[in-house]
Amino acid sequence: MDIRVRVGKNLRRLRRAQGWSQEEFADIAGYHRTYISGIERGIRNPTITVIENLAKSLKTTASELVAEP
Repeated sequence: MDIRVRVGKNLRRLRRAQGWSQEEFADIAGYHRTYISGIERGIRNPTITVIENLAKSLKTTASELVAEP
């Protein structure tokens, strides 16, 4: 599986586990909702810094976002 798709699936799963919509999570993480949507769909290529920020916002680790499901 492409790593962008894997990160997107993990992000969506972890975001939903928190009960947040994309818009709510985008506000919490400090990104635009369309950027979060693009990551979740596997069409955006977030930097490692973005992955770290997203993980912190989800109260998890960057390795959890890139892990094989």
